Amino acid sequence: MKKTYQLRVEGKNPDRLLEAIKFEIRKYIKREQGKALPKGFDIWDFDCRIGASAAEAQITHPAEINPAIDEVLKTGATAFYIELLAKPAQRKPRPAPTIIPRHGSAADDADDALED
Repeated sequence: MKKTYQLRVEGKNPDRLLEAIKFEIRKYIKREQGKALPKGFDIWDFDCRIGASAAEAQITHPAEINPAIDEVLKTGATAFYIELLAKPAQRKPRPAPTIIPRHGSAADDADDALED
C-alpha cells in the first residue's frame, strides 16, 4: 500500500478523519496477515515508511506507525504519505534464557544466622 492521506477534507472533522485513517491502516495490516504464506515462511513482515511526502518518508517499524503519524502531524502537515509493503519472513528463534545461580542470597545469610 502506497498512499498519501489528506487530513483537511471539507465537511469532516480532522481528528475523526485521522482516527479513521489509522483504523484503515490497521485493517490493511490484518488483511495482509490473513493471506496464505509461501512455503518455508511463517509470518508476514512489513516494510514501512512514513513522512509528509514520498520524498521525505523515513523507515519506521510497523509497531511505531501511530506515533510516527502523530509526529509528522506535529510539524503542521495537512497530509502524510505511508508505504506498507508486506513480505514473507521467518521468525528468528529466541535465545535460550540464561540461568543466574543464586550465591550469597539474603535467605542463605538469614539461615546461617539462625544456626549460630
